Amino acid sequence: MKCRGDRKSLEFFPFFGGVLHPIISFIISLSIIVFVHEYGHYIVGKWTGIEADVFSVGMGPVILSRVDKNGTTWQLAAIPFGGFVKFKGDANISSSHADPKTTAYNRSDLRATLHGAPLWARTATVAAGPIFNFVFSIIIFFSLFVSVGQVREPLTISKINPLPFINQLKEGDEIISISGYELGSASSIRNMLRYIEYIDKKSIDYEVRRDGEIFNVLGPPVDLPRVSGLVPLSAAVEASLSAGDVILEINGEPINKFNQLKDAVEKSTGSPINLTVWREEKIFQTTIMPKREDIPQPEGGFITKWRIGIIGSIYPFELLTESIPVLQAIQLSFFQTYSIITSSVNGLYHIIAGNISTCNLSGPVEIAEISSHMAKEGLQSFIQTLALFSAAIGFMNLLPIPVLDGGHLVFFAYEAIFKKPPNQKAFSALMTIGLALVLFFMMFAIFNDYFC
Repeated sequence: MKCRGDRKSLEFFPFFGGVLHPIISFIISLSIIVFVHEYGHYIVGKWTGIEADVFSVGMGPVILSRVDKNGTTWQLAAIPFGGFVKFKGDANISSSHADPKTTAYNRSDLRATLHGAPLWARTATVAAGPIFNFVFSIIIFFSLFVSVGQVREPLTISKINPLPFINQLKEGDEIISISGYELGSASSIRNMLRYIEYIDKKSIDYEVRRDGEIFNVLGPPVDLPRVSGLVPLSAAVEASLSAGDVILEINGEPINKFNQLKDAVEKSTGSPINLTVWREEKIFQTTIMPKREDIPQPEGGFITKWRIGIIGSIYPFELLTESIPVLQAIQLSFFQTYSIITSSVNGLYHIIAGNISTCNLSGPVEIAEISSHMAKEGLQSFIQTLALFSAAIGFMNLLPIPVLDGGHLVFFAYEAIFKKPPNQKAFSALMTIGLALVLFFMMFAIFNDYFC
């Protein structure tokens, strides 16, 4: 059984499917994010007078390379899991310590190395990687907010969705009221739901403006248990549900509200749920297994919820949208990126504290599957996923672990306070420990994906 997203994937990834599709999606996602991160290091280093010998996307054997006019080798390597900028004077790709040959440089050449540059230049260059990841996320969210926009007023139907109900609505209709409740703006949706909460009908009354005239027509109920989208790796994906499906029954009991579906999932506490589903004029049965999700709370602690990964929509049709004002889009973009960072902080804290399961942690296998799912949903969803991963990777690189950018910044802070760099032996030992921690974390994430 194929879902609607599979058809979209033909437009974005026309030659890949099966197991290969997640791998390709993951490689493309990671390569873009790595390029942005490393370019931040490179360009800020260049601005502050630090020269780069190598800029690499990928690790290991070099596939393609070229040398630019500044003497920097730009290369694409065979192993697509990471990348690096090797600055002048570095002994290795992690810039863990200066090349002993640095001592042979004259003063002007030494200034062009990472380790011979002033503290402010080194700090700016190292911090630029995560900052560029955050800026990349902000730019993506801004572009999406501006291009996708917000619901236009008056509420106007842009697309009629197939549904198993009477539907006399047409594209271009301006909605004046639903079941007698006037919809002056999109903000009146919440009040409308309270007003029609107890209506239990297969069709309801709509008052619409069509070609300048007012009509009263019948249309589908609002807040239907209709699938408008799926969360990657969710129970709904595993149950082969698809965007556009309408849930008619839960364990043999008819439903006609999305909240009825939510309530049933919460009450299941993870037990299997039998669903009767309508799809494209056909009805079929499927069983879905809700998944546990531990959600950290701002005030501390966490709550356990059961999820199946169905995204609903209040309206049973699509509405016309218009661009969001630029200032509002900028504000929303910053807020969205900030929310990803704070969620990452809270989640990591609760996992380390043992408050929530490590299954809430996404490793490379799960990230690859998420990338694949979003690519199948279309270019917009894939780009949105890039923004999410970019902000998360920016945050991870700021963790105060040696070999990561955050660890280097801690060393720079030490140097700023004590007016001297850390002891070289202690520095090397900490870098070794940091590398071991990173490798352990990577292996743990892979095994965690497998067992979860």
